[in-house]
Amino acid sequence: MYERILVRYGDLTLKGKNKKIFVDKVNSLIREKVSNPNVVYEKKHDRLYILLNGEDHNKVIKGLDKVSGLSSYSLVSKSERDIESIKENALKVINGEIGQKVIKFKVESKRSDKQYPIQSPEITQIVASYVLKNTSMLVVDVHNPELTLSVEVRHDAAFIYCKKIKGMGGFPVGVAGKGLLMLSGGIDSPVAGFLSMKQGVEIEGIHFESTPLTSIESAQKVIDLTKKLAIYAPHSRIRLHMVPFMELHSALIDNIPEAYNITIMRRMMYRISEKIALKNNCIILINGESVGQVASQTLKSMSVINEVVRMPVIRPLATYDKLDIIGISRKIDCYNISIRPFEDCCTVYVPKKPTTAPKLDRCIYYESKYDFDSLVDRCVEKTKTIAISYKEKLDITMLGLVVSEVL
Repeated sequence: MYERILVRYGDLTLKGKNKKIFVDKVNSLIREKVSNPNVVYEKKHDRLYILLNGEDHNKVIKGLDKVSGLSSYSLVSKSERDIESIKENALKVINGEIGQKVIKFKVESKRSDKQYPIQSPEITQIVASYVLKNTSMLVVDVHNPELTLSVEVRHDAAFIYCKKIKGMGGFPVGVAGKGLLMLSGGIDSPVAGFLSMKQGVEIEGIHFESTPLTSIESAQKVIDLTKKLAIYAPHSRIRLHMVPFMELHSALIDNIPEAYNITIMRRMMYRISEKIALKNNCIILINGESVGQVASQTLKSMSVINEVVRMPVIRPLATYDKLDIIGISRKIDCYNISIRPFEDCCTVYVPKKPTTAPKLDRCIYYESKYDFDSLVDRCVEKTKTIAISYKEKLDITMLGLVVSEVL
């Protein structure tokens, strides 16, 4: 019934002089994620056709679901342009979609070739009448249809389909540059990474590992979350920077007043992240902060923490509701990993009364009482980096990445 998939680029076609760059990038990602040498790609103006050549369309669509920058795609049947061929192909498509119960349907027609002798409303009427005459399980309902049969008459052929499958949208990952994702083992930061990739940002991850103050399993969570994000990355691979944070973490606990501990810990993390970002050609920092969710994510806290870096910090989840974040986490298959009961260094020693309105001058004063700068530099120097592929089984104990214990 269907021999090809129609892929729509959406907003990529509005990019003017840069359109070709965006389209070429997304086409490259499509070939990589579909990864099937038997299918054939036909680019036509503002869309792409994937000829299945007998391959399972479900597997191809599963690949397309990993590609950012796609508006939608449809299983389509190609027809000759004469109205008799369109009618016959439309009936075949409908018969393949309907079951044993009566369903409401309508026909929509679009005539891209304005020289075609039959106008769109007339195509709709002719096709609908023919389909109704030759089936018994359909009734017309143009306002609330359960099934819409679409007919597009283009310059080279007619294309017939019933469903639009929503794509990821956004822009192809990599076209916007590269950012460094501050990746914890929680729910929020992987979602922030996914949303950044969806908008065209290639990501690398950074994690602050603090065994034995935190458990080895918390670091393994981050490895596993990075593998999930790598599904959407170019070459299905993401570099992860593991920072040995235990020494600095202990110094913060011993030398900073409890109410300010999380605030100044975050300031240290930002300093380290910016240095590592600059070493790895990342132009922004990304994190999973959501306004007001915890003490360090009030606007006042964000402002004071952000003060230590000059690099832009992107917070994709800043205005998201927690339930919305959980919904995306489930969609990208990260949620069950994120809720494993192992805490990272931001949650293992939560103060009883952390300040929600820290003062910058106090942060500067507390930081001046101890040589934190040398510890920050040591963290950067001792950071270990690995490239993580979603296809590889990675155990942190095998990789020697429990860096705080190693050092």
